[in-house]
Amino acid sequence: MNASATAGTDTGATADANGTHPGPPVPVLEIGGTHVTAALVRLGDQRSRVLASHREPLDGHAGADRITATLLRAARALPPAPPARWGIALPGPFDYAKGIARYRDVGKFDALDGTDLGALLRAGLPHCTGTAFLNDAEAFLRGEWAEGAGRGHARVVGITLGTGVGSAFLLDGRAVTDGPAVPPEGRADLLTYDGRPLEDRVSRRALIAAYRRASGRDLDVREIAAEARSGDVAASRVLDDAFAVLGETLAPWLRRFGATALVVGGSMTGSWDLIGPALAAGLPAGLPAPLPAASPAEAGLIGAASYAAAVPECSDDPIL
Repeated sequence: MNASATAGTDTGATADANGTHPGPPVPVLEIGGTHVTAALVRLGDQRSRVLASHREPLDGHAGADRITATLLRAARALPPAPPARWGIALPGPFDYAKGIARYRDVGKFDALDGTDLGALLRAGLPHCTGTAFLNDAEAFLRGEWAEGAGRGHARVVGITLGTGVGSAFLLDGRAVTDGPAVPPEGRADLLTYDGRPLEDRVSRRALIAAYRRASGRDLDVREIAAEARSGDVAASRVLDDAFAVLGETLAPWLRRFGATALVVGGSMTGSWDLIGPALAAGLPAGLPAPLPAASPAEAGLIGAASYAAAVPECSDDPIL
């Protein structure tokens, strides 16, 4: 099976010297367009620990039954743990309060549109006492705010770069999704640049298309980055232009929000040596320089766990 797992046996209620809570671990699912990771997370005052994790490939274009089966298979691969509320991080559009998918014509998870994913998961997740859904970019930023690059900042913005542009705005650890200081719904993917959607300039598909126009070659983002490092002028220009645009588009919102930190995660940050300087070049003086995630692999898991743990256990209903 094309999956990976790491597992420990420390799922009981023991404290450690690093400020870890003596409570039971929190189970989470982190769902992306190409994979799902299930994990047990022991939350800590100073440092949280991922006690066990299991990753499965996920086909975002599959049918609803197949997608749900993959999520449950990943969850059931974890070691046994006490009953708990599950934290579930996944991309939008999604009704996080009701647990209902709203993926219509977005290019992934379209088969789930209108599905009460919360009900399906609560019925199938092991030892599940409830579910707490949140946006995957918010989960990432919660983890980085608690223990990573955003720690110590009251007003922090997070951006995730992968298939598209995810975003979150945290004020004292609380997500801000409306009001004049943030984009609509707190979503950078809804922003525009020069009259066109931002993701027409900054996304996996946009970078591939831009490089194809510049060079006549079809390469994925990782390969474009490798070409840029080897001296390919077209590749360097594509990356520089795209991430400078991202900086210019984010700049007024960073200023309105009063952000003192901009934390960047997602698969593209594997090319931070190229992306970081280009993004910084698009940000005017006086705004925070972009910071790469301190824990890119675990921040989303920790953020989803902390969100689930913060909600009182009272019912199996979806959590606001």
